Amino acid sequence: MLSLTVQQVSFAATSKDKYHQAEACFKKLRHSPKKQKYRENWLLCIKKFKAVYRHSPSSSWAPAGLYMAGVLYEELYRRSFKKSDKENAFKMYDLIIKRYPKSKYRQKAENAIHRHALKKAPKTTSKKARPKKNNARSPVDSIEKEIKKSSSTQDRNTKKSTQAEAGNAEIVGLRYWSNPHYTRVVIDADNEVSYAHRLLKKDTSTNKPQRLYVDLNNSRLGKDIKKHILIDDNLLIDTRAGQFSSNQVRVVVDIKSFKTYKIFSLKNPFRIVIDVWGKAAKPTPSVVKTDKKGVKIPAGALAKQLVLGVRRIVIDPGHGGRDYGAPGYLKGVYEKNISLKVARRLAKKIRKKLNCEVIMTRNSDRNLTLEERTAIANTKNADLFISIHTNASRDRRAFGIETFFLNLATDNDAILVAARENATSTKNISDLQSILSDLMQNAKINESSRLAVHIQGSLKNHLRKYYSRIKSKGVKQAPFYVLLGAQMPAILIETAFISNSRECKRLVNEKYQDRMCDAIVKGIQAYVRETNPTAFMEVNPKKDSRKYGG
Repeated sequence: MLSLTVQQVSFAATSKDKYHQAEACFKKLRHSPKKQKYRENWLLCIKKFKAVYRHSPSSSWAPAGLYMAGVLYEELYRRSFKKSDKENAFKMYDLIIKRYPKSKYRQKAENAIHRHALKKAPKTTSKKARPKKNNARSPVDSIEKEIKKSSSTQDRNTKKSTQAEAGNAEIVGLRYWSNPHYTRVVIDADNEVSYAHRLLKKDTSTNKPQRLYVDLNNSRLGKDIKKHILIDDNLLIDTRAGQFSSNQVRVVVDIKSFKTYKIFSLKNPFRIVIDVWGKAAKPTPSVVKTDKKGVKIPAGALAKQLVLGVRRIVIDPGHGGRDYGAPGYLKGVYEKNISLKVARRLAKKIRKKLNCEVIMTRNSDRNLTLEERTAIANTKNADLFISIHTNASRDRRAFGIETFFLNLATDNDAILVAARENATSTKNISDLQSILSDLMQNAKINESSRLAVHIQGSLKNHLRKYYSRIKSKGVKQAPFYVLLGAQMPAILIETAFISNSRECKRLVNEKYQDRMCDAIVKGIQAYVRETNPTAFMEVNPKKDSRKYGG
């Protein structure tokens, strides 16, 4: 218990630092009328306040960061009159009310929602509607007062609040994705909790099906949670949640049939993932010559013999929606927008050149959880999963391209990249690595590694034909949430450093995006040829009109 408290205080201290960084950002904005004219300056400060929550949702500083983000959105709305700014302010306040019911910021959020200035857009069409001169800066002044008040109160109550919230979580949601042979169920909580699970046998005497239950300690059921979700696929009947005791929530999954299952947790925010697999579909029989006894089959030979094809590829543009990803060297450039543009371009080229079906995890600026992206690939029975990202570093001189596959991290740089893309602390990487050995199979890692090698090599060689200073940072391995549980070869490409001046300018250039996508397609082709040598072979049309692999 003592070590847990020390860890929580450590998280709170770091959250406090982030809060003060956001506070400093706003003070600079507040004292610069010129900066206040530009939207991106407001959004930068808002992002810093939201980062307090993202860093450690269980910290007592988290609701303070959310509240100030809402207040700044409110002030931005007074200037922009954009409906989205008002809606974002409401979202910040609603999140506080939902996730931090015992925090003092709940009342502040409720008061803000009912505030007249937020309900109605201010009128600016006439001089009469404008505020008096002596009140012209009052909204901004009030924000600064709120910051000072919030900061001083937080300094006094950090330790007390952290201990009070430590063992008390609210279960806020149940989600699922499924296909005939795989189902993923996710339990969402607003705080980290310990849990235990057990598989029960079918009870014929009471006509109860086989059940898997998860008990979450020191938790309560959220008021708005949907307690029963009908799944009714080949594997599961439904999932249901209930308050099993005064301080324990039980989530039950009713089972039709299954082959195996895995349960693991992810952080920031905390959620428990249940993966259930059934019997895989039988592959189409093919004529395979039997090797002589005693002859060892080299790596990749089995895939070649079975003539495994790549018919469906899932492309995952990183980040999206309220998750902007890394900010670019150029103003207004963000990772979420670059990754989407590159992914769309890549999807078109794959369809045209490889004749493969392509599924995008997102095709617009919307938010997706990391576990949802992998679940989409699994439920769509994808043959490959490719996640597109841009790299970033505090050192703006850093540049280069690197490709990752899921495995234990091998160096500090890989840990930092994984922590940033996972939106988590580097301390949590060790927790993630501890479950990898139980989730991954060597064949999966080998295939992902092979795909990564081909794509990384292709990116390096192809782009060097057109550009100078193309640096290959190589193929690396790290524990990425977005690759966790993928049932196919899966990789994550860090296309370039968006924080670097030269590479950021390249990333926004359509020609560079086009050439980069050509390189990725060539890498996929090389991988497919290695696993299926006849995949792209054209048969003489006079003898046979068939084509293989498009």
